[in-house]
Amino acid sequence: MATQTQRVKVVTCHPLDQLSPDEIQRAVEVCKEYGDGQGVGVLRFNTVMLREPAKKALLAFEQGVGPRPERIAECILIVPSASIAVEALVRLDLPAVASATPTLGPTGRGAEIESWKILEGLQPLTSPDDNTDAEAVVKSDPRIAQLLKERYGIVDVRNQLICDTWACHNAPEHLNHRRLMQGFLYLKLDGKYDNEYAHPIDMVPIVDLNLGKVVHIDMYDKPSTVNPKSVNYHPSLMDPVSKPWRNDIKPLYVVQPQGPSFSLNGAELSWQKWRMRIGFNGREGLVLHGVSYTDNGRVRPVLHRASLVEMAVPYGDPNVPYIRKCAFDVGDYGLGLCANSLELGCDCLGHIQYLDAIVNNAKGEAVVIRKAVCVHEEDAGIMWKHWDCRANHAEVRRSRRLVVSMISTFMNYEYALYWYFYQDGSIHFELKLTGILSTSVAPHGEDDPPFGVRVAPGVNATVHQHFFCMRLDPAVDDMYGGRDLVVSEVESVPLAPGVPSNPNGNGFKMVETELLSTTAAQRTHNFFTARFWSIKNPFSINPISKRPVSYRLLPAASPAMMSHPSSLVSRRALFATKQLWVTPHADTQRYPAGEHVVQSNKCMGLAEWTKKDLPLRGTDPVLWYSFGVTHAPRVEDFPVMPVEVCGFSLKPDGFFACNPAVDLPPCRDPVSTEQLPQQHDQHHQQQAVQASAAGSCCLLPSKL
Repeated sequence: MATQTQRVKVVTCHPLDQLSPDEIQRAVEVCKEYGDGQGVGVLRFNTVMLREPAKKALLAFEQGVGPRPERIAECILIVPSASIAVEALVRLDLPAVASATPTLGPTGRGAEIESWKILEGLQPLTSPDDNTDAEAVVKSDPRIAQLLKERYGIVDVRNQLICDTWACHNAPEHLNHRRLMQGFLYLKLDGKYDNEYAHPIDMVPIVDLNLGKVVHIDMYDKPSTVNPKSVNYHPSLMDPVSKPWRNDIKPLYVVQPQGPSFSLNGAELSWQKWRMRIGFNGREGLVLHGVSYTDNGRVRPVLHRASLVEMAVPYGDPNVPYIRKCAFDVGDYGLGLCANSLELGCDCLGHIQYLDAIVNNAKGEAVVIRKAVCVHEEDAGIMWKHWDCRANHAEVRRSRRLVVSMISTFMNYEYALYWYFYQDGSIHFELKLTGILSTSVAPHGEDDPPFGVRVAPGVNATVHQHFFCMRLDPAVDDMYGGRDLVVSEVESVPLAPGVPSNPNGNGFKMVETELLSTTAAQRTHNFFTARFWSIKNPFSINPISKRPVSYRLLPAASPAMMSHPSSLVSRRALFATKQLWVTPHADTQRYPAGEHVVQSNKCMGLAEWTKKDLPLRGTDPVLWYSFGVTHAPRVEDFPVMPVEVCGFSLKPDGFFACNPAVDLPPCRDPVSTEQLPQQHDQHHQQQAVQASAAGSCCLLPSKL
């Protein structure tokens, strides 16, 4: 991942802009000075990111009736010498002079400590530096080296051993009070680009991050045989004889001779009738703010804020040590901290604009991830079409969509996030899973893996699930951020047969049920009844239907959690046990499994917020939508996995007075060509040329 560190001049910015490198440095310096005053020693900085303004204050500022909110840096840090974690809030909007009044901490750099809170019994996310350090600890441990030599004959630990570090789910009870990482071990047998996941071994060490030492090792009683055969995808290791490159692919270019239809002013993005602000932080990565659609000159809000806020990836093998194989990637590692630098022409095609992300390393230094967010537009097939058979005339419009995307890598897996915005007011979120399967070595004597599939000799890929949770703060046609919105459930219901209102038994209708409390709003999908959820504004009425304007939340296929309700993963990932949760808005309720989930033993988010059955009417409802996939691995998923896709849609329902894309102008792509057979009817060729010259999409007579 290409990164660079830089200092920039402090400038006035929007309250939602990510922290600048200068702001990060000022916040870190003040924290270090305060720590020195407390005698705590060296600090490790996990995340230094913007603490977003309170929603009420932000809306007041954006509407011109309130002051500019303060810039606050939220610093989550570790004090290794005391084995404690701290949340420090740092005010940044101060003049760079010594304060004349007493404050909690040092001032003088345009920053001061607002609060310094010890996180008792909690473990913050593990940073990229934590993962790097944990791997180094494993590779330098003399007992690990001895076991590798005795069990596998490996002596070149430095070059051959690979340690995939994971947060320690379900840690041994006597160790769980420590700050831990576990390591799943692999070998590189064919140089630095060899696919280590083809060579798993059975040893799983646990590292105490604060002590910097291995404190526990699990392994099979009898070592298994390491697969000696390489299974690679890197170009330098591909065999061009047995697996030659395809030579039947002709170029396909995305060209926009007049440039794109979108504009990006800082973090403010405009595309046709859509407007939004792009945010980014180390925990959630890409965040969307203030999404609106301009309808007949009127700016109409749709979403106040939206982001992916948590994940849970439980594996299905019930045997030690794989009972610890479960990742909460957003809370364990941070989508933003693990973001890729995207490549023009590979990750994104067409006329691209990128946004850099600014995060931090363990020293508290700003790290700029170049090109972390990609913005482009693309053809999306047909938007609408109709052929009038009586007039023998057709009208068709092609759809175009705006794409805002990012990709994060968590050791073996890639998660690619795509927000799609369409010309008809629809929004689609798509998540693509790719990367490499997290493999394990088959136990000695096992012929067929009971909890997965064999993907290479002696190499198992275990069945697992991926659950994702979105935090959607809607603002459907409400300039006040959605405070009076109502969420309801809508599904089809058949009428009873044989009654006077349904004499032929064909009757059915859509039935709507308002979800007016936090208990009533804990819902699962039902595809048999075409269930969806409506987010409606009772104070904005559609002039045609006379019903409240709304957006539909349309679910896609998503599995139930297979882990038993009593399991640790079910207790921690409560969000994944339902598809929908709705809660009253609260600025402090940000992450559904809790603020700090590493080594947690229960849900510290939704479980607490929904403990009481709270009313939802007039409370500015927030939707927590959970979806995912069950990944039953295939041999075809190895050595690198074709994408698995999941997601959901938000679709206007009575938000507009008619199809908002009916105003798309007629257009024919002038560079499209028809590939005709060598012996083709001359008359048909002449008609095709005439149709093209006329500029119509459908002038040829029907075959009907």
